[in-house]
Amino acid sequence: MAINNFIPTIWSARLLENLQNTLVFGQAGVMNTDYEGEISACGDTVKINNIGAVSIGDYTKNGTITDAEELTDATRNLVINQAKYFNFKIDDIDKIQQNPKLMDAAMKEAAYGLANTADKHYASQYVEAAANNLIGTDAAPIAVTKETAYDYLVDLSTKLDEANVPADGRWVIVPPFYEGLLLKDSRFVAAGTSTTDDRLANGLVGRAAGFNILKSNNAPKVTVADGAAEENFKVIAGHQIAWSRAEQAKNAEAYRPENSFSDALKGLHLYGSKVVRPEALAVLSVKRPS
Repeated sequence: MAINNFIPTIWSARLLENLQNTLVFGQAGVMNTDYEGEISACGDTVKINNIGAVSIGDYTKNGTITDAEELTDATRNLVINQAKYFNFKIDDIDKIQQNPKLMDAAMKEAAYGLANTADKHYASQYVEAAANNLIGTDAAPIAVTKETAYDYLVDLSTKLDEANVPADGRWVIVPPFYEGLLLKDSRFVAAGTSTTDDRLANGLVGRAAGFNILKSNNAPKVTVADGAAEENFKVIAGHQIAWSRAEQAKNAEAYRPENSFSDALKGLHLYGSKVVRPEALAVLSVKRPS
């Protein structure tokens, strides 16, 4: 029996909701969607308009001023260059014996898989952070300890201060082991931790050093010459003005595979991201304690 009363637009809306609920790097407050616009296919481009700095000069009474300067166009392109899909089926025999909500559960699992893939992509954009905002390197990560983990958060905050990044709304995303180090420091514990509901909703684990602190297993790992990729991570701090994402889940459709007695469902997720203010990101390269 085929899936009855299948409405593609309803499934697409549900898929987007699930993606938004499971993202850490891509969630509201970490990335913005100011330039999302209309997306119809992979390869679409969202234009991000920006005007260069305006020069300021000294004026003398009764004097003359320079000719009007021509403003520079600093337009950036956010390209929708990521296209991921799912495609699964449920055999007719299995449907007779299974809970009627199996298709819905499978859809949620597919949405989570797409969300996790997108989250890793968003995290990878840390490489566009301003050179002045880097602490440690891939080849020489910081050997962070429970005594210094909090101090390095302060250093990241200072980097953002020096770049004139707004203080309100700053965040930092850490790998789980880094949160463990912070929990052993009384300065972090005294600053307060988030409620259980917040932790489950979006990875928020507390606030300290001027940051909302979030935890994610998608904190980037790097490969170095000695092959110790699993030991080197990126702690990424910033503000949502730093980067933008644009996405659309579409083309979710049910069908009957020709060579089996089953119902199948496939869907497509299109998205892209762009760092528009590199100075609003700061990155700490750290080595997991042995």
